[in-house]
Amino acid sequence: MPRIAPHALDIPASGIRRIFELAVGQDDVIHLHVGEPGLAVAPHVLAAGARAWEADETRYTANGGLPELRAAIARKLLRDNDLEVDPEQVWVTAGGMQALHQAMSLTLDAGEEVLVPDPGYTNFSMAARHVGAVPVPYRLDPATGFQPDLADLEAAITPRTRVLLVNSPSNPLGVVHPAPVLRDLVEVAARHDLWVISDEVYERFTYGVPHVSAATLDPDGRVLSVFSFSKTYALTGARVGWFVAPLAWAPMLRSAQEAVVSCVNVPAQRAALAALDGDQGVVEDAREHYRATVVAACDLLQREGLRFHRPEGAFYLWVDVSHASGGDVEAWCEEFLRTRRVAVAPGTAFGAHGEGWVRVSLAGARADVLEGLARFPA
Repeated sequence: MPRIAPHALDIPASGIRRIFELAVGQDDVIHLHVGEPGLAVAPHVLAAGARAWEADETRYTANGGLPELRAAIARKLLRDNDLEVDPEQVWVTAGGMQALHQAMSLTLDAGEEVLVPDPGYTNFSMAARHVGAVPVPYRLDPATGFQPDLADLEAAITPRTRVLLVNSPSNPLGVVHPAPVLRDLVEVAARHDLWVISDEVYERFTYGVPHVSAATLDPDGRVLSVFSFSKTYALTGARVGWFVAPLAWAPMLRSAQEAVVSCVNVPAQRAALAALDGDQGVVEDAREHYRATVVAACDLLQREGLRFHRPEGAFYLWVDVSHASGGDVEAWCEEFLRTRRVAVAPGTAFGAHGEGWVRVSLAGARADVLEGLARFPA
């Protein structure tokens, strides 16, 4: 038989998916492992998607997406992110993951390196391997509040480094990078002539601190921004995100989109447009719901004497279970699921420096979150 391409075999398995597969279909398990919003999609968003199906809007759109959706995203970026872009810079993608893959596929050649946060979202390394690139971790240390150490970061740069990936608000940590940190990261990238991929999927969920888009601190146009409707509007299964690229990339991106997805399905794009143009009170309500859950969860962990990182954004809690996990947090998570019926994601799913920690999703029902945390070993 012909061989499989070696880089395909290098794509790491997801430690989150392993727990998901063990927990799926078990009614007595408290599911705190997947970042799936438990809130309902706004009725006007569902109605817009349904109308598109009923009207048989099932043909191709332009590769970059519906013109009215791209224009609405450009208006949103100016209003909410202080980022002025031409609609031709906006490329509607099949979720934030395709946007991330697109950004990597256009900036990384086989064997080249991308700096990824550790702990950081599992799919950063998976996407890099998928395009034949090499993910190189840069540590986010609890001693510094999980903010990057610039000296350590620069020490990881080699002649093969092409991209610095930044994630704020962070999955899994809930860390939000302030403007001075983001400015420093962009300046590091400029010194070494790197692209910056800025994953801002959780931009609308911050608690008491502002979200800053890295591209607003970039005078050179080296920041490629990734966004998604999935978490903000609870549209995870609709698979709509977007990618902001330099205007000069438009001809190249038409070909790249055509080669991968051609375009995102129209009913999903119509739902996304309704989400952007409709009442944003649903987003404010979601943020307040998550904020209250964060407060309640942190209060519970403090009473139990557990070490954790209090999130400033996203909807995850990063909890230290090293007193119980014995140096193998992945095995501990599987045992915790079997014996205590709670599914959480092992920290090592997010990088080697996640050993001894777990990620807890706060996106579900608050009662389930608190019950699951109450079963942690004090």
